Amino acid sequence: MSSPLLKLGAVLSTMAMISNWMSQTLPSLVGLNSTRLSTTDALTQISPKEGWQVYSSAQDPDGRCICTVVAPEQNLCSRDAKSRQLRQLLEKVQNMSQSIEVLNLRTQRDFQYVLKMETQMKGLKAKFRQIEDDRKTLMTKHFQELKEKMDELLPLIPVLEQYKTDAKLITQFKEEIRNLSAVLTGIQEEIGAYDYEELHQRVLSLETRLRDCMKKLTCGKLMKITGPITVKTSGTRFGAWMTDPLASEKNNRVWYMDSYTNNKIVREYKSIADFVSGAESRTYNLPFKWAGTNHVVYNGSLYFNKYQSNIIIKYSFDMGRVLAQRSLEYAGFHNVYPYTWGGFSDIDLMADEIGLWAVYATNQNAGNIVISQLNQDTLEVMKSWNTGYPKRSAGESFMICGTLYVTNSHLTGAKVYYSYSTKTSTYEYTDIPFHNQYFHISMLDYNARDRALYAWNNGHQVLFNVTLFHIIKTEDDT
Repeated sequence: MSSPLLKLGAVLSTMAMISNWMSQTLPSLVGLNSTRLSTTDALTQISPKEGWQVYSSAQDPDGRCICTVVAPEQNLCSRDAKSRQLRQLLEKVQNMSQSIEVLNLRTQRDFQYVLKMETQMKGLKAKFRQIEDDRKTLMTKHFQELKEKMDELLPLIPVLEQYKTDAKLITQFKEEIRNLSAVLTGIQEEIGAYDYEELHQRVLSLETRLRDCMKKLTCGKLMKITGPITVKTSGTRFGAWMTDPLASEKNNRVWYMDSYTNNKIVREYKSIADFVSGAESRTYNLPFKWAGTNHVVYNGSLYFNKYQSNIIIKYSFDMGRVLAQRSLEYAGFHNVYPYTWGGFSDIDLMADEIGLWAVYATNQNAGNIVISQLNQDTLEVMKSWNTGYPKRSAGESFMICGTLYVTNSHLTGAKVYYSYSTKTSTYEYTDIPFHNQYFHISMLDYNARDRALYAWNNGHQVLFNVTLFHIIKTEDDT
């Protein structure tokens, strides 16, 4: 037997010894007895999940030891493959986790940016709203200012219409001036300055006539009343509001006196716009209560009838005190001879292009209207005219250019029904309707500067435009 065979035999002999030892020792180590078991019985007890285990041993016919050894399900190779897969999965999960973390950081950053942009957008939205509101407010303010300017210009429309009537006369004057200029130019060219003084006097005469013509245009006969324009709605059903006809163009103060009795408070506004918005500039507390609504502001002072008397008071707004007071002799008061609506309207104070007037009634004139021209400083009666129109049948009255115009009612359908001229001491019945929009007029006064009628119409302060007819007389007509 060769040397390799001897080695193989030694190995086999050694394995046989090991097998024999295992057959004797392993069963006792693992807790098995030496009972012979069949191969089938041994396999039924195999539980490979518990690691390396020996369940039975036997001898084959040749006397060799046969052991049944069960290895775990997962051998070393399978564990390595699954571990590798697990590591790969872990790496992928870690990579995904890192990616998610990076995405989360970006998302947080973008979210903060979105929040910041949202705040900025809200701010811009608020600013746009503010700009829109400011624009609307500014537009409304400009519109209101334009409307007020238009309202101030409206009374001038009838004046412009009246001037159209005198267009021919003005044209004649202009033509005469052109003729004189042409004559003057011709004389200068032919004989120098000869007869210059005569021409100069003619020019001066023409200029004087033009000025007189313009002065005469300030007065006229009432032909038409249009409107009203509602300026404001405020106060009770009865009251008075007015401006000063002798004030300068820059002075547009408005005075407001609510109610016809039991009041002493006069509210002042710097302009019509302030009056409409309610922005008072000053308040006056008069020393006496007034009666009625027929007060007037003239040359910076308020003239009113003292309550429960026929006394007229002159109160200076600038000085804040009474400058004069005088009893209007024989004048009825305290609803003895009021207008048709009552309200202690016995004495009506008014002003026109000529001056200050008082309209009232006396027992001596059988309750008919008396017109008296007053001295604005002393309140003394300078001259009086007795009319034949019953004071109690008059709705309201006002003076224009020395003529008293009387309405026949204070209610719907009222019209100027009667007029009396102090210049000619004559009267006439007229028919000049006007729109009593709010159905009850408790104050109606003419303002010569504005060429308009101020009215208190059932808690509404309104303006009426008037159209006057002018008669211009030249020197040849006198």
